[in-house]
Amino acid sequence: MAEFIRPLLLNDYLNYLKSIKGLSESTIKEYAYDLEMFIEYQIIRKIYNQNAKNYKNDFDYKKVNYFIDADFFEKLSIQDFYAFLSYLDNDKNDTATTRSRKISAIKSFYKYMYSEIEVINTNIADKLSNPKISQRQPVYLTLSETERLLDIISKEKNSFLRARDMAIIFTFLTTGMRLSELVSIDLADVNKDSFNIIGKGNKERTIYLTKNCQDLINNYIIIRSEYLRDDSLNALFISTRKKRISNRAVQSTIDKYLAKAGFDTNVYSTHKLRHTAATLMYKYGDVDIRALKDILGHTSVSTTQIYTHLDDEDLKNAVNKNPLSELEF
Repeated sequence: MAEFIRPLLLNDYLNYLKSIKGLSESTIKEYAYDLEMFIEYQIIRKIYNQNAKNYKNDFDYKKVNYFIDADFFEKLSIQDFYAFLSYLDNDKNDTATTRSRKISAIKSFYKYMYSEIEVINTNIADKLSNPKISQRQPVYLTLSETERLLDIISKEKNSFLRARDMAIIFTFLTTGMRLSELVSIDLADVNKDSFNIIGKGNKERTIYLTKNCQDLINNYIIIRSEYLRDDSLNALFISTRKKRISNRAVQSTIDKYLAKAGFDTNVYSTHKLRHTAATLMYKYGDVDIRALKDILGHTSVSTTQIYTHLDDEDLKNAVNKNPLSELEF
């Protein structure tokens, strides 16, 4: 299939998200990907009158691009929208969460056309319903499992890797920061007891560090300077190739230690360390849900509430605290 050429209307919308709404580049890329897929599907469905699954012929986007204007979007029916969602479910095997994300992108785009630039008279996307998303308890490491993982890292023979990887993983476990946030930290962002970071949604926030995390970071910085011997690289966490460490390299590193500690890497991952940090703070730190929301950089408390789950031991203790449990028969 020919390379997709963005319609002018979509390009203007993406520029609006960046310049007016101030969204991050990564978020805008997600919107672009989702909306390009939606438009491509509707081109095949409406202009070529074909089923997207069976459509194999090549076509010239330069020619069809001319027809992709406000009128094209306004003429799409709710049936066209649900056909696209069925395609995502049945042919692309997208999860309910992924389909819900695409619905959000479509709704936002239509709201822009209807309310912001007023190029369509009706907003049919308002009728779209999100698929039901089952709520699962987040997977996390218990306190003893966390200690086991840290013990494995402490046995790393390479002094640079031991210092770096302990600093990385302990930072995850005690701050709950996101992977993208961690790899983007520069030396200049490091204060005595905190990091200054730009998080999701281009929002700046302060990440506070425990005393032992500060010690690990400071120790790593000393070893980093000896290893690098170059003060031109701003990145705090660097690879063995002496470049800013990548998301994938961090994930591979954490997978390595998780496997060594006996954890199934199909279940446990880098993101599960964020779950672990949130759970440990809530379970042992007596952290208020709103404070936890700010620590994790969530926009809404409802997102944070998934971390306030109770494990089996908590439930057992709660039952045993029932005053009737003391009665004897």
